[in-house]
Amino acid sequence: MTVVETPAPAGEKAAIAAPAISARDLVKTYKGGVRALDGVSFDVPAGTIFGLLGPNGAGKSTTVKILTTLSRPDSGTGVVDGHDVVRQPDAVRKTIGVVGQKSGVDREATGSENLSLQGHIYGMRGAQLSRRVDELLHQFGLADAGHRIAKTYSGGMQRRLDIAMGLVHRPTVLFLDEPTTGLDPEVRADLWEEISRLARQQGLTILLTTHYLEEADRLASNLAILDRGRVVVEGHPEELKARLGGDGVRVELADPFPDPEAPELEGVGGVRDVQIRGRLIMARATDGPSAVPPLLAALEERGIRVATVSISRPSLDDVYLRYAGRSFEEAEREAEPTS
Repeated sequence: MTVVETPAPAGEKAAIAAPAISARDLVKTYKGGVRALDGVSFDVPAGTIFGLLGPNGAGKSTTVKILTTLSRPDSGTGVVDGHDVVRQPDAVRKTIGVVGQKSGVDREATGSENLSLQGHIYGMRGAQLSRRVDELLHQFGLADAGHRIAKTYSGGMQRRLDIAMGLVHRPTVLFLDEPTTGLDPEVRADLWEEISRLARQQGLTILLTTHYLEEADRLASNLAILDRGRVVVEGHPEELKARLGGDGVRVELADPFPDPEAPELEGVGGVRDVQIRGRLIMARATDGPSAVPPLLAALEERGIRVATVSISRPSLDDVYLRYAGRSFEEAEREAEPTS
């Protein structure tokens, strides 16, 4: 890990650890003029889980491809464990583990054979490799299945084997690109615990991409929210939610909101940040329960029928809405035709 020396008071030197991963102004445009990344920047402290959260098509996987040397940026820089991803790709590859969206498991080989093959790629041989394979099979709860062909594994077992393969050569930085997509909730929760343990007990730096709000909230000590190829906000999940303040107020109408005669709702009952999407009104209020009655009265006066009302504490969906200007669900729907 690279260490940067900075001046300290009284003539002392304080050592500040450089980020394990640093992205600066990354730009990537694909054929047809599709700009996947439009100046992405963030830092990942060593030994932490950092989340890249965004809907499909936001630029998460493109960012990972650049930082793992699988793609070159049009401009900008990426540094992983002190190595420039463009100028020092071989050094980067030796220090990272990568688990892609699509499984890298050979389904016709056993779990042990998959791990051994991965070790051979990194020059591991003999007793050293055998010990490492056994260690990883036990660590990921696959010891009893190590000699079974991988196609007999459940989806969760195959995903755990994927992660184990990414760790064979003991990397210092692990990239997990949408690691729990397609898993059922119980298996996903088990994998969350395993990922947390890797960072906590082994000191791994983990960059996790996800489009699951709960996953980012649960795992990431810091995260960057991507939307349309840009970082719209970055910080600790709790800090980002705390910035919003107050409660979220969600009103579902019986009919779409009348557009031409749309009443001014900002400030009614103390609500703010009002956004209207068809039959849905979303707003924030310092005191949600106190804001609801005057808001409903204002709608009733205008003949607008209300179906349901709910109040909630700030969530990452609210954070996304504030900084991206649309709900996460809307962004996901927008990406569906091209994802």
